[in-house]
Amino acid sequence: MMLSLPSKYRKPLIQSQRKPLIGLLIMTAMLSAGCNNNQEQSANDAATSNIAQSDSTAINAPVDSKSDATIVSALQSNLKASGIDETITSAVPTAMPGIYWVSADGLPSFFTDAEGKHIIQGQIIQVGDGEPIDISAKLIAQSAKEKLAAVDEKDMVIFPAKGQTKGVVYAFTDADCGYCRKLHQDIDETNNLGIEVRYLAWPRSEETFPKMEAIWCSEDRQSALTAAKAGANITAANCPNPVQSEWQLGMSLGVRGTPAIFDQNGQQIGGYLPPEQMAAALGIS
Repeated sequence: MMLSLPSKYRKPLIQSQRKPLIGLLIMTAMLSAGCNNNQEQSANDAATSNIAQSDSTAINAPVDSKSDATIVSALQSNLKASGIDETITSAVPTAMPGIYWVSADGLPSFFTDAEGKHIIQGQIIQVGDGEPIDISAKLIAQSAKEKLAAVDEKDMVIFPAKGQTKGVVYAFTDADCGYCRKLHQDIDETNNLGIEVRYLAWPRSEETFPKMEAIWCSEDRQSALTAAKAGANITAANCPNPVQSEWQLGMSLGVRGTPAIFDQNGQQIGGYLPPEQMAAALGIS
């Protein structure tokens, strides 16, 4: 089942004749325990977990950070010629000759060739120099870091650390997800370990969009979120809210289920993580 925006947020295809590229992209695997839109774990987890992605390898992969305007233009033109209307924002050279890492508004990043003729999604693994290296890891993390840092704190539901803040995580969450509820049941213990949790809205279905909007429109978002995760029906007057934009942000970062937890460096460190494991992932002893 492909995730999509609720109908009230979508442009009518009859009017625009717009073919969304996201419908052609392959869904990527979730990390660790979490709820996806089908309440099932991706079978790809086991396969992807065998690829080394440590900071000492993937983060140091040689990459030119400058976007190539020629590739952006060529890809944009080729997409348009195929009836696909998406805004390409950058095409960055990777460690693999002739292969570029592409970012686009509201879409997961993907690879393309030097002519912008092919869309390639998935991992490209560099071998032969010791540990296998995922050459896209640095680019993915840097993009996520910048996008998450750009979210205004007033648009999140923040549970601050108790005492000294030793680490910060961003958690895309849904009101009805069982693993999200389990994560929130641990929130006091997590905060006591010095971890600040910054929740972003990521409803997994059209039915949960109104629930998440009601939480974000509540006068006391913390209490509303806690009550919703305990099964309460939250109501609130409609208001301007960031639920749609945060859902789109999650999609652009490859989120396919909840919770999806990122650190401040843009690394996705897991789905549900018990407090001690989260602290370990953040390097907190």
